[in-house]
Amino acid sequence: MSNPVRPAGPAVDEVTIWSLEQTSPGDLRPSAVPDADVRIVRSGVPLPEFSRFLYTAVGGDVRWTDRLSMSYAQWQEVLDRPGAETWVAYADGTPAGYIELDPQDDGVVEIMYFGLIPAFRGRRIGGHLLSYGTARAWDLAERWPGRPATKRVWLHTCSKDGPHAMDNYLRRGFRLFDTRTELEEPVTTPGPWPGSGREPLP
Repeated sequence: MSNPVRPAGPAVDEVTIWSLEQTSPGDLRPSAVPDADVRIVRSGVPLPEFSRFLYTAVGGDVRWTDRLSMSYAQWQEVLDRPGAETWVAYADGTPAGYIELDPQDDGVVEIMYFGLIPAFRGRRIGGHLLSYGTARAWDLAERWPGRPATKRVWLHTCSKDGPHAMDNYLRRGFRLFDTRTELEEPVTTPGPWPGSGREPLP
């Protein structure tokens, strides 16, 4: 008698997660400034609509989904925390990407989100934005009275991110301190809509 065929379980993806850090401002190795008209500006009004736009536009094709279920009030609470900052890169006046700084205890700052909208990748903007944002993590206390001086800046990236992400972090002076592997259920590209930004701008 043959064994019954059991239905296959849900598909899962194996995702590698790397954590990297800097422990001194001197660790930062800045990138060259791109030739294009690129400005990096702090988003001075903590606005969930704008933050969610950046999140979906930058992270949609690499399956950023952790914040999509957050309510407006929850998103506002995250943005309103003392020391939380969002720095936006503009190319020819158009948002091209962003870096979000998350203030943590004991002088620790996490680069919570960082990336470019797909159409702006490959134009030497990412290294400049990461350099600038990391420098702002190191001098965060200068803009937030009462906050201790930054002692450590850290971030994590994963195998779902773009092929040049890890190299960019290493070139900026971040050092690997942890690697782990997780199994995740695959998700559909969440947005801003499927297939957006596949081709770079001229």
